[in-house]
Amino acid sequence: MKRGYKIHFIITAICAFQGLQLYGQQVEIIKSNQLFEMIDNCTENSNIHVFNFWATWCAPCIRELPQFDEITDLFGNVDVTLISIDDVDLLNNKVKPFILKRKIESKVVLLDETDFDRIINNIDKSWSGAIPATVIVDCENRTRYFYEQEFKDGELAKTLKTIIN
Repeated sequence: MKRGYKIHFIITAICAFQGLQLYGQQVEIIKSNQLFEMIDNCTENSNIHVFNFWATWCAPCIRELPQFDEITDLFGNVDVTLISIDDVDLLNNKVKPFILKRKIESKVVLLDETDFDRIINNIDKSWSGAIPATVIVDCENRTRYFYEQEFKDGELAKTLKTIIN
């Protein structure tokens, strides 16, 4: 390999690694109490909060993820948080690279918990624990909607339109 190519390769690798680190820093590790606080507390800058429970190993979750980035473009008053339930040990080797590769723009947090029964019961009594699962909070009307399903193409936007109107 010629010297110029080696330097170019090294610079490209360093930039890619730094990009992964910078992008990956956006993934906050949270505990269940922080999760409940996020879901229960509405902020002034957003009328609707959408929380999606997903994992990198869940095919239906992966299929619906692009819709969550799309709704932030479609609706100015919607705040999206993607809650990864991947093992916390996989954050740097699996979750961050997944987010970078898929170019996920929504806020991502990783839930570091082992007592999922407590979490499930606090989120919604009807939740079996299956993912994907989505909680939509209408802050203006103080109403919470729960969906234990995969949103097919366009279904999430239609659901939000119904809630907003």
